Amino acid sequence: MPPKIWVPSQSITPAKHLTERTRRKEALSLYREILRTAKHFHWADEKTGEPWNQKLQKQARKEFEESKRETDPLIIARMLVTGRDCVQQVQNRFNEATQAAWKRISKDSERRDF
Repeated sequence: MPPKIWVPSQSITPAKHLTERTRRKEALSLYREILRTAKHFHWADEKTGEPWNQKLQKQARKEFEESKRETDPLIIARMLVTGRDCVQQVQNRFNEATQAAWKRISKDSERRDF
């Protein structure tokens, strides 16, 4: 006998974490976090000369505007999770680079104390 596949019925209401209001709050929270993270990109693009922080802010705005019309809750949830993960990875790399820079600075300072 083949295994039974469970298919949810359409009458089931979405879980609380998938409500429109919650998705909207999460998207806004993610957008703000992206803008705060983009502020740390102080250098300019070599090709255009435009600061990366402005470029990233424009791109984030564009992607959020394009995604605004999405209605499928699963796709929206996937985009939110992916966005959070990407922002977290960028923040972690910045923290690692900052720690490495401070270690180099302290190491150079110790050498000069002789």
